[in-house]
Amino acid sequence: MIDFLIIGGGIGGISAAARLAPLGKAVVLERESALGYHASGRSAAMFEPNYGSPSTVELSHASGDFFKSEDGGFLSPRGVMFLAAKGEDEAFKRCCESFDADPMDLQQASEMVPILKTEAIGNVAHHHSGEDIDTDRLIQWFAKTCRAHGGEVHTSQEVTKITKLSGGWQVLANGETYTAKMLLNAAGAWVDEVAKLAGIKPLNVTPLRRSMARIPAPGGHDVTNWPMLLDIHENWYSKPDAGSLIVSPAEEDPMQPFDAWPDDMVIAEGLARYQEFVTEEVTRVEATWAGLRTFSPDRNLVIGPDAAEPSFFWVACQGGYGFQSCPAVAQLVADLVSGQTPAIDRKVIAALNPQRFA
Repeated sequence: MIDFLIIGGGIGGISAAARLAPLGKAVVLERESALGYHASGRSAAMFEPNYGSPSTVELSHASGDFFKSEDGGFLSPRGVMFLAAKGEDEAFKRCCESFDADPMDLQQASEMVPILKTEAIGNVAHHHSGEDIDTDRLIQWFAKTCRAHGGEVHTSQEVTKITKLSGGWQVLANGETYTAKMLLNAAGAWVDEVAKLAGIKPLNVTPLRRSMARIPAPGGHDVTNWPMLLDIHENWYSKPDAGSLIVSPAEEDPMQPFDAWPDDMVIAEGLARYQEFVTEEVTRVEATWAGLRTFSPDRNLVIGPDAAEPSFFWVACQGGYGFQSCPAVAQLVADLVSGQTPAIDRKVIAALNPQRFA
């Protein structure tokens, strides 16, 4: 019998599998043909540890050592530049306090990002700790670690039936039956669908779409070393990507769980908001895509055993913070399952506990 059957091969599921595999037989079932296909594969791939709710910030900071030291590190310098329009002094001050960002001279900011429209910008701040995450290598490292401890990772496995047994769970996927002592729900936007299949009370979450557009490097500039640009209200952001620039409207439009695609009007609105802060007009879009970010009602992650059925374990609602928090989340999962005392503060664990929705 499998000890830990994990449904979902995004960053939440595969990182948990890597930490559970040393504790027993771990098997990951991913519906798509590759790991990290949906939300994980469409992430902005940033490690900004001060981003998110207080519990998420704690998890992200607790993940920092892993990102910097494990397997040579998974981070590369990027930085985040926060932009405020004129007349937004108080909101700018709150942003700097929230992200521990340092105000900077507008001329200095323009030297760093030469397309800034200085006449439209009232204040600029910069945070050096924002870094790029090598997300593909990270996913593969967790998968490799899982397999190295005897775990299995199966893709193209659509779960169609889940049955509760007296000593665990029986799961049917692509005509094959898996029997496990513990079932971990790491299905991203589909966590409620998996819960319903298992006869578990769903969280009643609604996935939120987040779109991206890739545009050519503005003005022919070399954008390699530009920081991520973020409107202080998070109405848009941009980030260098393989010689081009990705721009997001940063929208949160409610969607049913499915393979999301962007709305052209939403993309256009986001690009228009971006253009208010820059001198270069967007004349061409190279590509667009979208992903679904899933949050709990209180915006905290949901990590822990179900209130009614402890053998059903939630690894859910990671929103836009899955990558930056996954090392600490995966270790917390392993600690809670094994009965070890977690390094994470008890108040944070309580904030993540699924029983808060019981």
